[in-house]
Amino acid sequence: MKITVVGAGLAGCEAAYQITRFGIPVRLIEMKPKEYSPAHESNLFAELVCSNSLKANRVENACGLLKEEMRLIGSLMMEAADKSHVPAGGALAVDRNCFSSYITDAIKNNPLIEIVNETVNNIPKDHCVIIATGPLTQGELFFDIQRTLGMDQLHFFDAAAPIVFTDSVDMSIAFKQSRYQKGGDDYINCPMDENEYKNFYQELINADVAPVHDFESKAVFEGCLPIEEMARRGEDTIRFGPMKPVGLVDPRTDKEPYACVQLRQDDRQASIYNLVGFQTRLKISEQERVFKMIPGLQNAEFARYGVMHRNTYLKSPGVLNESYQCISNPNLFFAGQITGVEGYVESMSSGMMAGINAALYTLMRDERFVLPSKTVTGALSKYISDTGIKNFQPMNANFGIVDQLDRRIRKKEDRYHEVAMLSLEIVNENKLFLKDFIKMT
Repeated sequence: MKITVVGAGLAGCEAAYQITRFGIPVRLIEMKPKEYSPAHESNLFAELVCSNSLKANRVENACGLLKEEMRLIGSLMMEAADKSHVPAGGALAVDRNCFSSYITDAIKNNPLIEIVNETVNNIPKDHCVIIATGPLTQGELFFDIQRTLGMDQLHFFDAAAPIVFTDSVDMSIAFKQSRYQKGGDDYINCPMDENEYKNFYQELINADVAPVHDFESKAVFEGCLPIEEMARRGEDTIRFGPMKPVGLVDPRTDKEPYACVQLRQDDRQASIYNLVGFQTRLKISEQERVFKMIPGLQNAEFARYGVMHRNTYLKSPGVLNESYQCISNPNLFFAGQITGVEGYVESMSSGMMAGINAALYTLMRDERFVLPSKTVTGALSKYISDTGIKNFQPMNANFGIVDQLDRRIRKKEDRYHEVAMLSLEIVNENKLFLKDFIKMT
């Protein structure tokens, strides 16, 4: 009885570690140091490539709460992060070399983990496997995943528009309506007059953009042009594109706006909306500044900022269940950004849950460990498996995907604190089963 984990990144190492807590041996396959992807820099496991920050540490922040949930369950990644942290105010920042070295040592010194350095071209068959090869999965393995799951289930994630919390939109300015009154009031519309549009346009085309990483080609973006690049092609380009007002009537004026930004619902609870057509490479600070010039969004709170980079990810709803297990092949699990979670900590979380559930499946077949979506961990696994989500794209941890409280709390800080306290209580209750089970085995 052995489980194979392919990939020794953040998700793969977390998954391997969790499996060994059940007393199950792991065959961890890592292509380094024989082969490196364009994102790799060292021969250590669990590299943090782009930044040394693991985001906020406060539980009133969704990513901070996710980290605390992982600590309660027993995450190797969080243990390493806490051992290697450096001062960064309210953020959990780490010394990247110390962080990766700590994890590499823990994995290499685990007697239940066999490390194999080779490139995997095909999904191992006939036993339980976790694929944790990251967002740059390529080559023969990429095509084998396509063959195994179906050609239309593996996607390239080139761009994502910003997402805002619904209750931060000023509905005294914005209005709900579908173009030409067709269908229901499916969109939130933010109207602009001519002066507002021209001011917005000038700030947009002159805003600072984030650099493209060396391993990302600008050609990737050709099929999904950033809003600021589109705007530079002419003053009216976006007004006749994603900001076209045709078929909309501003109820304040009973007239068609000069331009209009449409927001589309992004979750079942209608707690978050994305800015349609606003994929962008603007720096986060510039997104905050420029996009808050849009009427109705002056006090907007962002659940996710716009990003542009090349990721390979599964169209996970209908492919994976909440255990990160393949529905059509129960022996196959996925973990990390390939599942449709976006971010370092989110990848770690998926690795933790995939590892735990792969171990449970190997030992008991019909047992699963799934947290309710009132927790961030559970909300992420629910998001990537929810077949009711339209236009599925990778998602960061945010309170918009977490089930709302049964009672309304007006003040945001108090509301998030209550969400966090409830989440940690739920995790503590649910982990008792896990703790006892690990202790037994």
